[in-house]
Amino acid sequence: MYLVLIAWMYVAVMMAVAEATSTTGTLLGALVTFVLYGLLPMSIVLYLMGAPARRKAAKKREAADAALAMGASTPVGPIDPTNVATSTEPLSGQPDAGRHATGAAEPVAVAPVREEAR
Repeated sequence: MYLVLIAWMYVAVMMAVAEATSTTGTLLGALVTFVLYGLLPMSIVLYLMGAPARRKAAKKREAADAALAMGASTPVGPIDPTNVATSTEPLSGQPDAGRHATGAAEPVAVAPVREEAR
């Protein structure tokens, strides 16, 4: 979705540049074009796109508050990043180097049925 936002901003900037460099255009007109066609719509779209993340954060805060209210020693939260392996090396050598299927073919349990000869 961010690709659409970036593309929209590119179009809005190009519209503003065209307005500013036009013989009858002005910098004020370019600024108004950029704000009304670029910043305003994109701020609304970004606000709407962020709604699920805000809702998720609110639920997490409520769960932490409820856990603290019930006497839990630590609030419910994400995994501690110091406990996670930090190796940047890949887990295996060359993934998909052979370009084969990831698993062995399963045996056919039912024999194929042929059409009768006419």
